[in-house]
Amino acid sequence: MAVTPARMASTPADPAVLAQGLRKRFGATEALRGLDLAVPAGTVCGLLGPNGAGKTTVVRILATLTLPDGGSARVAGHDVVAEAQRVRHRIGLVGQHAAVDEKLTARDNLRMFGRLAHLGERAARRRADELLERLDLAAGGDRLVKTFSGGMRRRLDLAAGLLVAPAVLFLDEPTTGLDPRSRNQVWGIVRGLVGEGTTVLLTTQYLDEADHLADHVAVVDSGRVIASGSPAELKSALGAEQVDVVVARPGDLPAAAAALRRACGAEPRVEPDRRRVGVPAGDGVRSLTAAVRELEAAGIAIEDVGLRRPTLDEVFLRLTDHRAGDDEEEAA
Repeated sequence: MAVTPARMASTPADPAVLAQGLRKRFGATEALRGLDLAVPAGTVCGLLGPNGAGKTTVVRILATLTLPDGGSARVAGHDVVAEAQRVRHRIGLVGQHAAVDEKLTARDNLRMFGRLAHLGERAARRRADELLERLDLAAGGDRLVKTFSGGMRRRLDLAAGLLVAPAVLFLDEPTTGLDPRSRNQVWGIVRGLVGEGTTVLLTTQYLDEADHLADHVAVVDSGRVIASGSPAELKSALGAEQVDVVVARPGDLPAAAAALRRACGAEPRVEPDRRRVGVPAGDGVRSLTAAVRELEAAGIAIEDVGLRRPTLDEVFLRLTDHRAGDDEEEAA
């Protein structure tokens, strides 16, 4: 799939996050190979890529947890190497694993993190109470964290990342393992933060999450950004609408592909494990109608047929169509 990297929306101010030519090596593993990234202030940027693509390394460098081997990066107007302390005062970070203490209550965890962030005792107490209320944790605020569900722990982790009201918030796979209700709660919190002016850099394995939340998406593979743009722009680059057919019998897949080829004049894409055949539909509804007629004439039983647009999942798979590696740091 040939995709020209899309230009991000312009903004009169400098980007909240700007990385240029970032490089990082872990032993023999080159995790980043000249990565460029720009995130306008007050937006959500979804950072997508297979395992081992370099996403976590990017976040760690931007959050001042790892030094780059080459290139430069600025966050909230400050250099992540030369002005690391200033960057830390402007950011929040929610990593992949819960950082809270299970032996403390939720309220005590937040107060402790507040004091570590140099808030005064009264300010830490007030901010902890505000965040417990905001993240729907007030009722469990005085319970030990070890009694929390996975969704409650994740929301508490998010609260800890918001204690200093960051200008830039890094979310590294924040909803991994959460049920749909908890994921929706986190999505609502993120939208609210962006509405208040926070810039969010989100890494996720859930393509629907990026589709729902991100103003811009950057696809990372082998240590570089290989495509970027809004979700709509990336999906449009994949092609127009397509006719999708699910056959009742796996043995009918070749005949169904031939029928769709005749109806739409394009080469179908066959997915044997899902008994599905898809083909570009240049004429939209007309192509769908022609496809149904051809399938009926060939006597092919179908379970489902429809006209749909490409998904972000398909964009991702087409761009990164190879076996994913291990996590870049674990591999090293």
